[in-house]
Amino acid sequence: MSIVEQVRQRATAGEAPQRAPWWRSAVAPVVVLVVLAALPYVSVPLPGVLPGLVNSPGSMQLLALCLVFGGVALSYDLLFGRTGLLSFGHALFVAAGSYTAALALARPGVGLAAAVGIAVVVGVVLPLLVGAVALRVTGIAFAMVTLAFAQAGSILVLRNPGGFTGGEEGLPLDREGLPDLLVGVVNAPYRYWLALTYLALCWGVVAWLVRSRAGHIWAAARENPERVAVLGLSVYRAQLLAVLVAGLLGTLGGVAHLLVVGGATPSLTTSELTLGLLVMVVLGGAGSRWGAVLGGVLYTYLDNRLLELAGSDAVAGLPAVLRVPLSEPTFVLGALFVAVVFFAPGGLVGL
Repeated sequence: MSIVEQVRQRATAGEAPQRAPWWRSAVAPVVVLVVLAALPYVSVPLPGVLPGLVNSPGSMQLLALCLVFGGVALSYDLLFGRTGLLSFGHALFVAAGSYTAALALARPGVGLAAAVGIAVVVGVVLPLLVGAVALRVTGIAFAMVTLAFAQAGSILVLRNPGGFTGGEEGLPLDREGLPDLLVGVVNAPYRYWLALTYLALCWGVVAWLVRSRAGHIWAAARENPERVAVLGLSVYRAQLLAVLVAGLLGTLGGVAHLLVVGGATPSLTTSELTLGLLVMVVLGGAGSRWGAVLGGVLYTYLDNRLLELAGSDAVAGLPAVLRVPLSEPTFVLGALFVAVVFFAPGGLVGL
């Protein structure tokens, strides 16, 4: 029986697929979650790995940023890895969440809960609008339409209409409406736990959807959308749901990024972010939850640590043949990406 026939039976007749007990697939994520949640209590130095003790503010900040992009990469994999949709506009949703929450918190009397609620509304309406238009075409045309939306958002932010977006300077985070636990260097562990909560939310939503009827339709549509349509299933509605969920999770990732870094930056609006997400997913392994998270965390970690390494005395004292490439983080990341694609086409999880 083909995958498409299985999908039709499961989507129309409600046939329960054969799968391992749910608790088996949940053990490893729960163990990892518990270990990560305990890191703020670990006072151990890791020279060369982290900028200080594991629970120092600098290390907590770096790890929180890695977790945020692990979740954002997971949201992007819902489109690219699960549904086969190559989007160049995912950065638009991340930036929308960050700027919407920043603008809301700047209003007197607006607290964090209200700001997140407003961002959620934007995270539903905007992906529906983009998806409804972009999904009228397929393939590279879909990618170009999403890129056009993202470029329009980037131009809007940089033009700074009415002084709302801050232009190239971005928007600082107004901390008046934030809980005290999220303010100050000493509270870095709480921002880390916030990022971990966001990643856990993305993991849970994606895991549930992939095992649902919609997930089976996504998998079948990725392989052969024409046959799925012939069988009476709506590929358009299934893909629109994927764009909606991925966009909403990406928007929440923008809110988490705002709270972790303390401001909304125009770098979130560029297509370079979406290309970075694509690299994260391919690096870790497209279509795999572990792969997307691993790729997002590893890419973000290397992007930050290699930047510090490039300006260190250790690199400055190396011969030119080593100093020049090591002083360019993008070169090192690119070389790593090429090596993974060449030796492990299925990503790091494929090893």
